[in-house]
Amino acid sequence: MSITKPQIDDLLAKTEENPFLLCSIASKRACDINNMLRGQHLRVAAVQDVDDITTVVSGKDPISIAMNELEDGTLGYDAAEFDVEIADGDVNN
Repeated sequence: MSITKPQIDDLLAKTEENPFLLCSIASKRACDINNMLRGQHLRVAAVQDVDDITTVVSGKDPISIAMNELEDGTLGYDAAEFDVEIADGDVNN
């Protein structure tokens, strides 16, 4: 799988040309999206049988949603706060 839309160069431009930063931000957001949608899935499961609520709800997987949010400016980060989390080894909070 490769990222074609949004283009990787555009995403890197928004994350200081740092692929690690890009992956960290996108994966953290994708986890948040996935957790949110899994919670919704529990409510939906009581009504109907759906295997993958993420795709049903949005038509996209969580990492694609996160990458699009990063490209359009919906998703951002505080560089100083991110640097502290990396130094502490706590990128999952």
